[in-house]
Amino acid sequence: MSEATQASPNLQRSKQFAGIALVVAVLIWLALMISAKLLPEYVWLIHILMLSAEAGVVGGLADWYAITVLFRNPFGKMPIPKFLRDHTEIIPRNKARIAESMGRFVQENFLSPQIVQRSLANTDLSLAMGKWLANPENNQKVTELIQQTVPKFFDFVGQDQIGRFIQNNSVQWVKNTQINHLASEMLRAVLDNDFHQDVLQRGLDLAHEWMLQHPEQARDLSRQLFKELGVWKLAKGASWIGIDVQQRTIDSLLEKVESMLADPEHPWRQKIEDSAQSLMLALANNQSSASLRLNQTKDALLDSPQVQNFLSGAVVILCDAIKADLQKTDSGIAQNLRVAIQQVGENMISNIAVRQLLNDKMSDIAVDLSDQYSEKVILFISARIHEWDSREMIDKIENEVGGDLHMIRVNGVVVGAFIGLILGIIRAVVEYLL
Repeated sequence: MSEATQASPNLQRSKQFAGIALVVAVLIWLALMISAKLLPEYVWLIHILMLSAEAGVVGGLADWYAITVLFRNPFGKMPIPKFLRDHTEIIPRNKARIAESMGRFVQENFLSPQIVQRSLANTDLSLAMGKWLANPENNQKVTELIQQTVPKFFDFVGQDQIGRFIQNNSVQWVKNTQINHLASEMLRAVLDNDFHQDVLQRGLDLAHEWMLQHPEQARDLSRQLFKELGVWKLAKGASWIGIDVQQRTIDSLLEKVESMLADPEHPWRQKIEDSAQSLMLALANNQSSASLRLNQTKDALLDSPQVQNFLSGAVVILCDAIKADLQKTDSGIAQNLRVAIQQVGENMISNIAVRQLLNDKMSDIAVDLSDQYSEKVILFISARIHEWDSREMIDKIENEVGGDLHMIRVNGVVVGAFIGLILGIIRAVVEYLL
């Protein structure tokens, strides 16, 4: 027998104990037969005890036979009637039926969608998960595992390969994405929540404050603007007759900014909002000129070698930084991870709505998996049992339950002897009375 199929110590002890019990019963029976010849005056008592011993021997042998035929043929090559031979080696003969029954038992009692759903309905998995994550000892273990695993993963895969993978997939994903819809929804969110008014107000405040505090820079900026527009000479000529076009322009701009700051319903504010609304609607249409320009600009930017080199280099630098930090004993990333994991666990414990949502999602996933894969699991179990050699299967089963089965032989000897003793007493009483 191979190392994997050697009899377990429990099975060996049970076999030895059952064998000793049967041998003791036989020896007692033989000793009583001899005693009956040597002590005729006590023959009535010896017959009672002999009947008890005989019943113990019969019980032990009967249970030995019953247990043995489960696994093998106790008759070997002896010529015996067919009806006896057909009811030996019961487990090996029915291996296919056992395989199918075991697979069906697992499916019906453990893997069916109804069983899985009913079991999970009575279990708050997210609460248990939250308590586990909130335990400082557990989140510390998770953090240490991440610290040990991530640097090894980077070493195994290589930062360059990770960079190329992220670059190729992220760039391709962005290129395949029509970002005009994303931009349109972002504008919608800004306009619906009046975020643009806050931003505009803040921008006007900053512009007004800057022009008041930096008059020289404002004049330099206006001068540059006039030069770009080609009217600088005209503005300079006007200054000869006492007209400061630069200052008037700055003052006019300040007046407009102040009026916009003071009036939330200012026409220029409304024009900015109308322009944003028009742009939002245009971006929602894939065929609009704004959408086409935005997507074309995006594709041109992504196809730029400079952008691609930046992405790949940034990924490598980021991986190196993460790896170096995680390898420190006082890793900042690890500390933040531990705190985040603990907060997630505490939030799961305190937030009933989140727990219910997570439980529903996990239940749906488990039910779907059991529905999709239960049959495959059953087929795997059945196929594995079919592949077992009969000897291997017998050894496995006998190692698991054989210890208890062979203790039945001991019970057969003891119970048989007790029954035989009662029958012997009854027979002695009847003979005495008659």
